Amino acid sequence: MANPGTLAPTAAVNAVNPDLDEPRGPKPRKALSRTNIMLYGTLIVVAMYYALPLYVMVVTSLKGMPEIQMGNIFAPPLEITFQPWVKAWAEACTGINCDGLSRGFWNSVRILIPSVIISVAVASVNGYALSMWKFKGSEVFFSILMIGAFIPYQIMLYPIVIMLREAGLYGSLTGLVLVHVAFGMPINTLLFRNYFASIPEELFKAARVDGAGFWSIFFRIMLPMSLPIFVVSLIIQVTGIWNDFLFGVTYISSPDRYPMTVQLNNIVNSVQGVKEYNVNMAATLLTGLVPLVIYFASGKLFVRGIAAGAVKG
Repeated sequence: MANPGTLAPTAAVNAVNPDLDEPRGPKPRKALSRTNIMLYGTLIVVAMYYALPLYVMVVTSLKGMPEIQMGNIFAPPLEITFQPWVKAWAEACTGINCDGLSRGFWNSVRILIPSVIISVAVASVNGYALSMWKFKGSEVFFSILMIGAFIPYQIMLYPIVIMLREAGLYGSLTGLVLVHVAFGMPINTLLFRNYFASIPEELFKAARVDGAGFWSIFFRIMLPMSLPIFVVSLIIQVTGIWNDFLFGVTYISSPDRYPMTVQLNNIVNSVQGVKEYNVNMAATLLTGLVPLVIYFASGKLFVRGIAAGAVKG
């Protein structure tokens, strides 16, 4: 039994301050309020809008042609077959070659890796220099770089063809790598500049007082703090380079060196007999697999990097 003496002070306090008996804090929100219903309803509709084409592509790629010709594109496959995937990868004709997307995949890898490494490395140094090491004309240089980012690619196609031809690089994978590096530089420089500008300036000044130089500060202080923005730049470059069709078909002259997207176009538009929709869908999914995997593997860091890079402009 509780001691009455211990209850008396509490009762006296409550009698003087009756508001103490009332709950404090914000009023709890209803789980099924009108706002929540509208919010989640909108999100579900948008998610279905974007997921439905992907669902159709997946189920179509797992069906045989007799089942596809029945006409119900939304029905799941009655009998799952992976033969369309095998044919899309190793047997489909992409012009004069009939070895599927495998050749284009390795061409895209040879284009992607050096393009991403060079563009991200150079852009990170550019952003670091423009944010921490102000020099005369730095703002003019940055403005020119940003103007270049908004010029449509189509305007510069022919001048770049002439430049690559004069350099002896037209039609080669090396020339295409340089094109991707050049066009990826403005947006990545902007991302790194904004990210490094959000880092406390006191760290930079303290390192300078301790005698650290340009590269020492970059490698020992800036890089360890910059994983999120590197992931953002990586995803942007991988997505843009891997999904590129325009530069690949313009600056590569030999079908043996076409990237994967150009070969996908050849598979879809090369009709020999019956159009095989299951093979086309499988080839499309194979082409988009690399950027999807990279994004889902590093999506959280991507969001963190975008938020951090938007702090200062």
